Amino acid sequence: MKTIYINCSPKKRLSASDYFINVLKAAAGGRSARCKLRTGADGEKILPLMESGDRLVFAVPLYVDAVPSHVLYFMKAAEKYIRENNMDISVYVIANNGFIEGRQNEPLMQVFENFCSRCGAKWGGGMGVGGGVMLNVYSIVFAVQTVMLLVNMILERVNNENVFAMLLSFSGNVIVILFLNIGVFFYAALTGSAIRRGKYAGKLYTRAMLPSIVFILFADIFFTIISVFERGIFRGWLSKKRLEDAKF
Repeated sequence: MKTIYINCSPKKRLSASDYFINVLKAAAGGRSARCKLRTGADGEKILPLMESGDRLVFAVPLYVDAVPSHVLYFMKAAEKYIRENNMDISVYVIANNGFIEGRQNEPLMQVFENFCSRCGAKWGGGMGVGGGVMLNVYSIVFAVQTVMLLVNMILERVNNENVFAMLLSFSGNVIVILFLNIGVFFYAALTGSAIRRGKYAGKLYTRAMLPSIVFILFADIFFTIISVFERGIFRGWLSKKRLEDAKF
């Protein structure tokens, strides 16, 4: 048994889809391969790779309550490829979105369920995660903090009191990241078990374990900062466009 994980995020690195693949891959275990579907051109390399596995796991960000356009084009090609090659394959999905509610991913799940119905693949269900961006960002911050702790302990030759304070702070961060991800880890364990057995996992929805009002506050701050670095507070909406910049 072999599982093919397809990261469908258009980001080059450090995407939320990458993070959730890591979590699910650890839960599912077994033989696996991993590939990226960032643009339509990547699909040509992925199609023959699918024949080497019997489970496909798509990690997909939610775009306008559906799949990103490059993923949709790939699904059209994959539908034809699976039918023509009489492939016996199960399809699972990890969907994530920037909203707090995991059930916001339900339309995307339906797209993949219909895809399986059309091409004859087995629909395995999967996970829909709300607040995926926040969970991914916090995991990156946690990794940076861990490296900084190790560097401080090695280079500064701190005394025992400082070591204890650093470890106490690190332990607090561990507790926070476990709490925020408790729903993700629990459902990843269930989905991973279903993948190992080739069974239907159901459609499982979870979220960052944070009160909605707190999530909205942090999300507003985060996206405002990101917008400033992306050509202005409205991410360039009010900036003058050149004709060659238009996308059709």
